[in-house]
Amino acid sequence: MIDGATAATSASTSLYAGSTPAAAPKTQMDQQSFLTLLVAQLKNQDPSSPLDTNEMMAQSTQLASMEQLTTLADTTRESFALQMRIAATGLVGQQVSYTDSDGVTHTDVASGVSFAGKTPMVTVGDATVPLDSVRSIGTVAPESTSGSSSSGSSDTQTSTPAA
Repeated sequence: MIDGATAATSASTSLYAGSTPAAAPKTQMDQQSFLTLLVAQLKNQDPSSPLDTNEMMAQSTQLASMEQLTTLADTTRESFALQMRIAATGLVGQQVSYTDSDGVTHTDVASGVSFAGKTPMVTVGDATVPLDSVRSIGTVAPESTSGSSSSGSSDTQTSTPAA
């Protein structure tokens, strides 16, 4: 004998066993959500007391403001990402110090940059570290020019006695 609760549970399990999970609900109101609410409000308004034109203008202004703020936020995000890329490329050839996950500070010359992830990765010696792990930047000391070939050639000259 099958009771009503068991039948309902087994039916709902078998119906949804192969389906994909439901999409996560939106946590922020976007332009589409705002327009959906506005259209629903217009559809369901009382014909005897229609929406006030001032209220309609205020809502339209809010929509335009939201669009502009969204555009501004996107532009700011893109600008920050570009600034990080410029800063990372400026490190190539420089002496860079960074602290690893064990708290040990390492210093070596930055030889490359990768932009594959959200944060640029800087190649320092044999390690690849996130840009935000770099603690200091310095210049590479120029190579010493002592021991050049001109001073070495004077040491190898021999003189012959005069007869």
